[in-house]
Amino acid sequence: MPTADEIKKVIEWCEQKKKEKKLVSFVERNELREKIPWIYRFPLIEVDRPTEAANTTSLVYDSTTKTLYQHYMGEWRKVEPEFEIKIK
Repeated sequence: MPTADEIKKVIEWCEQKKKEKKLVSFVERNELREKIPWIYRFPLIEVDRPTEAANTTSLVYDSTTKTLYQHYMGEWRKVEPEFEIKIK
């Protein structure tokens, strides 16, 4: 499961690519695959593409809400950070 820090890194990477490319939406090869373990299964990152048009094997980034989505069990779900439950 992703940590909040890892999700933040992916979002920052997407924002940087968006500034560089200056496009409304685009598909980028996932350069973070080797650095962040949970993201390895996504060969592409689709920035600002509607989930209806996105490939189900891609990670989708929505810059309006600064949210990552993954296709899981037949639907697009928001990527949430893992949380820890501590019992005293």
